[in-house]
Amino acid sequence: MRVQRKEMQRDAWTRILLVWITCVPCFSTVPFNNQSMSLQSTSDAALRSRLLEGQRILIRAKRGWVWNQMFVLEEFSGPDPILVGRLHTDLDVGNKNIRYVLAGEGAGTIFAINDKTGDIHAMKRLDREEKAEYTLTAQVINRDTNEPLEPPSEFIIKVQDINDNPPQFIEGPYQGSVPEMSPVGTSVTRVTATDADDPVYGNSAKLVYSILEGQPYFSIDQNSAVIKVALAGMDRELREEYLVVIQAKDMGGHMGGLSGTTTVTITLTDINDNPPKFSKGSYEFTIPEDLGIGKPGGRVKANDRDIGENARSTYSIVGGDERDVFQIITDSPTQEGILSLKKPLDFESKKFYNLTVVATNVRSSTTGVPFLDQAVVKVVVEDADEPPVFTESMYVFEVHENAPITTVIGTVAARDQDAMRSLIRYSIDRHTDLERQFNIHVEDGKITLAKPLDRETDTWHNITVTATEIRNHSQISRAIVAIRVLDINDNAPEFPAEYEAYLCENGKPGQVIQTISAVDKDNPVQGHTFHYRMEILSNPNFTIKNNLDNSISILAKHDSFRRQKQEFYLLPIVVTDDGDPPMSSTNTLTIRVCGCSKDGVVQSCNPEAFVLPIGLSMGALIAILACIILLLVIVVLFVTLRRHKNEPLIIKDDEDVRENIIRYDDEGGGEEDTEAFDIATLQNPDGINGFLPRKDIKPDLQFMPRQGHHSGPNGVDVDEFINVRLHEADNDPTAPPYDSIQIYGYEGRGSVAGSLSSLETASSDSDQNYDYLREWGPRFRRLGELYSVGESDRDP
Repeated sequence: MRVQRKEMQRDAWTRILLVWITCVPCFSTVPFNNQSMSLQSTSDAALRSRLLEGQRILIRAKRGWVWNQMFVLEEFSGPDPILVGRLHTDLDVGNKNIRYVLAGEGAGTIFAINDKTGDIHAMKRLDREEKAEYTLTAQVINRDTNEPLEPPSEFIIKVQDINDNPPQFIEGPYQGSVPEMSPVGTSVTRVTATDADDPVYGNSAKLVYSILEGQPYFSIDQNSAVIKVALAGMDRELREEYLVVIQAKDMGGHMGGLSGTTTVTITLTDINDNPPKFSKGSYEFTIPEDLGIGKPGGRVKANDRDIGENARSTYSIVGGDERDVFQIITDSPTQEGILSLKKPLDFESKKFYNLTVVATNVRSSTTGVPFLDQAVVKVVVEDADEPPVFTESMYVFEVHENAPITTVIGTVAARDQDAMRSLIRYSIDRHTDLERQFNIHVEDGKITLAKPLDRETDTWHNITVTATEIRNHSQISRAIVAIRVLDINDNAPEFPAEYEAYLCENGKPGQVIQTISAVDKDNPVQGHTFHYRMEILSNPNFTIKNNLDNSISILAKHDSFRRQKQEFYLLPIVVTDDGDPPMSSTNTLTIRVCGCSKDGVVQSCNPEAFVLPIGLSMGALIAILACIILLLVIVVLFVTLRRHKNEPLIIKDDEDVRENIIRYDDEGGGEEDTEAFDIATLQNPDGINGFLPRKDIKPDLQFMPRQGHHSGPNGVDVDEFINVRLHEADNDPTAPPYDSIQIYGYEGRGSVAGSLSSLETASSDSDQNYDYLREWGPRFRRLGELYSVGESDRDP
């Protein structure tokens, strides 16, 4: 790579030198040639002016600027700035006052101009891939006044391309695939490289593709870069993946061109080109004869070198299974063939099988012929201890209802298929015969009755009978026994419901009152036939008519039925069937006499309907009565609520003596004077009437106390009054559970401690001894101390 890089650099410098030698003289001579041409054009004008002196000739002014399009090589990096070109004007005839000015893209930074000579130099290294051309403006101005001498002119400096960018694969590395066994020339994939050099100038961007690694399997078109198969018969099973290295080289692939590489991973995809193959030609399996249906008995597998769907195979049995005993299915995850049973094996009848198994690909091969392989599977049947086998899978027996106990219903039989021929023991699964209506003989399998049967209760009885080997009790077989109960004539016919007929008073003789039919729980084969008759053959009121369809009609004999005379009639009817022996029953029909309209519609069947007003039925009267009762209840509730209306908590009574000041003009004579002061005024006047209202919170339900005994105003017994009120307060359920202050003006009499008033004693305060107050307890201790202190104060 280092040698190649040196060669590339040497080639680049060679090309730059050639361009420099070719272009620089042209750039240098152009101004002088133009100048010559410019000067030559000036001499011709002077000559014409002399020849045509005195004549006015119109001549087009010539353009003052003279130069060609300029070019500069990219990536040039010499020790001095590179000369791009020179500007010259006809005004420059050695005049020192002319100055060249450059403006535009890169002016002053990338490009510089000699303001005296007009030489343009590139000051920096240029890259065409960054910017391909620069647009600049040149102008000539007066050096002293900076006034423009000519209008500005625009020119372009193009950056000339060199091969300095190698090709690049932007989208690499690549992935591709092609089916195995593809023919030569089959397209695999396409790669694309890009070159940043100028595709128009030279061959710097002309790419050529080639394969560095991957031959002889693949090839590539040098222009289109399409990778193709170059070798026929590539097998995926031998090699699946190939790594191909692709090179893209510019300069048309010539020496000195730059190159780039990428890798392409090509995978061979699978096709169905390999058949399935069994690992061995024959298999042998030993399967016990008691293997369950659908249970696996063995596995075979055919391997396929292909993958995916091309490797999927199905298995089938094509020979050796004449009895259709076996089946083989495909296990998708493992691609194995699982051999299982469709029917049970029987060692005693056949001891081995030779089966031919074929494995076939699901997909067809490339030739259209399906790939397959076959193998032989030998199945050896192993003898096993099997349970007994009943002669039938289900038994059906019949027995008449009400048959006597121990009647033989039928016999079941089972035998041991093994070579040992074990004896069998029979039993009934009592879970199927909870009422124990049947028995079975343990040795011969005879089923007998244990209880009488009733067909009308259960027509069928299904029981399970078990057969167990005596030699091996774990070997048990079961069979279902269905017992049908046959009918006998043991039920009498009867009415299906209690009939209640209605008879109109104004009915005509012979009118049909009721049509009656009967039912019978028995079910004779020939069907039912019932015979009807009245228990009293010569009934004066009713008769019956046979409708010939096992039903009868009840007819009235006259039209003189009245509710006042008899409200209803009971008509016994005897129903008999034609069974052997015949059964009969007596059923009573209730016939009620009713009042009917002219159209025969029943209106009322009660005898008291005659006392009701015309047009008003019993239902309407009941509704009216209910409304009246409801109104009465509402009135009573209203009166009760009014009576229990809440009274105000504060009683305002002008006669309440506790709220009035009573004055007397004369002095009383103490407690002995009962004429000047009436003690009855000390109590609430309402209390005299036996009612004492509360002064605290009054309850919602007022308790009405019992009226107490009292004397007149002049003979009030206050002690009795207080006791009565105390008793009422203790027994009042509506009284509040807190204390209520009651004030009475009478102290009472008969106290053990005596009176504390000084009005009842003739002694003075000094004669009293209050030491006994301390003996009354803590409640009177303070009072005693007060009196003792007052007495001590009076002592000298």
